Amino acid sequence: MAKIDPPQIDQMMSDAAWLAHRYDASRDAFHMVHISRTHHRKVPFLTDEGFGKSLRPFEVPRSAAIAHAPSPGPVHFIFHSAFCCSTLLVSAFDAAGMSMGLKEPMLFNDISGWRHRGAQGPQVARVLDESLHLLARPFSPGEAIIIKPSNIANPLIPAIMALRAEARAVFLYAPLPDYLISIARKAMWGRLWVRDLLGKLLAEGMVDLGIDPKDYLGLTDLQVAAVGWLAQQAQFRDLLLRIGARAVGLNSEIFVRNPAHSLETLYQHFQLPDAVNAAKAMVETDVFRRNSKTGDAFSAKDRSDAVRDGRDVHAGEIEKVEHWAKEIAVRCAIPLDLPQTL
Repeated sequence: MAKIDPPQIDQMMSDAAWLAHRYDASRDAFHMVHISRTHHRKVPFLTDEGFGKSLRPFEVPRSAAIAHAPSPGPVHFIFHSAFCCSTLLVSAFDAAGMSMGLKEPMLFNDISGWRHRGAQGPQVARVLDESLHLLARPFSPGEAIIIKPSNIANPLIPAIMALRAEARAVFLYAPLPDYLISIARKAMWGRLWVRDLLGKLLAEGMVDLGIDPKDYLGLTDLQVAAVGWLAQQAQFRDLLLRIGARAVGLNSEIFVRNPAHSLETLYQHFQLPDAVNAAKAMVETDVFRRNSKTGDAFSAKDRSDAVRDGRDVHAGEIEKVEHWAKEIAVRCAIPLDLPQTL
């Protein structure tokens, strides 16, 4: 890890292409990496794996980074419950001169892990506040930054929205059957992922579905997936009601069916300029013609075909789990469709 002198820190912090990538609590330092706007477009997530070995991180003491950071621009958020076209949505905010989208910065994951290792509330709040400051540096004057954290960081949402009183948010989610289809199509890796997610949600105290903790091991993989979906849906419902007009919900199927309208509404929600024309222009770009993860050509029909094929292969299991989950949703008053939805 390379260290740099203050004059270089000053230059680095004035350029938003230098991304505050990681937070090292043991050294109280940020790791900065240089990511051009073009590179942002190529990677699905702002992770070490996505960047590859060519990028060299620089360690900057937290105090020095904040001392040299310019004033941040407007910042808003896309919170999501996974497998709901969130990468596609945040990519639709890469519009030079208007906004820039950040795809799951690792800073939030680092802060979440630090919390779990025993960091105290005031410490976490300070570093989270300063991390938001660094991530909100605009790429060009007047641009807003739209941040999509990983859903692993969803427990931080109340603190994020409290620290940024002017920020607005969208809560994006997939319909329950589509979520289950996505997990089933990903086979072993998807099923391992939902069990890891459930463990994290339980550790955060976010699962209150009337299921005895000892019974979770007896659930099938797709039942575990449904539990995770219900827990996140309950959190999003509560947050939408608490945050009020600063937040809206968005069903991924509504977004996919009518992206122009969804984007126009979200551009307005985030107070971006010329929302109608900007949305029309964006849906005509390659953003909506390529797979947001791989970059391969991918149409709305390709997506619907993949969903249909997944449903056909796993129909019996998905129907049973969906019925089971809906009964829990009714008992726990968890809405299948969020309030304040576009």
